[in-house]
Amino acid sequence: MSETKLVSVGSLKKGDTIIIDGAPCKITDTATSRPGKHGHAKVNLIAVGILDAKKRQTVMPGHDKVEVPIIEKKSAQVLSISGNTANVMDMETYETFEMDIPEDLQGQVKDGVEILYWLVLGARVMKQVK
Repeated sequence: MSETKLVSVGSLKKGDTIIIDGAPCKITDTATSRPGKHGHAKVNLIAVGILDAKKRQTVMPGHDKVEVPIIEKKSAQVLSISGNTANVMDMETYETFEMDIPEDLQGQVKDGVEILYWLVLGARVMKQVK
């Protein structure tokens, strides 16, 4: 199963995900310049990394194709917590693994709680408490 798919840059909107410099990012702003003398509209994308929260910017012709990460949204149950790391079990496969707890979820993640996580390019990101 491929973890990315190709889409036209011109079809991307704010809130979509894209891969810039090998990192999955969420688009925060797009601007399209009108076609110039030689006839190609340019798309200016500003995006923030899903895994590292870094701001990235790229400009490309509107007809270009870009890679978009395929995000799998899954559920897991928290088994135990040590520091900023939670030991969780996937609700479908019963696989157990450790995940970092994001700052905005620090107080909410507790033993026995069900969480929603994203599988993006082989990395797991905790997104919310159910």
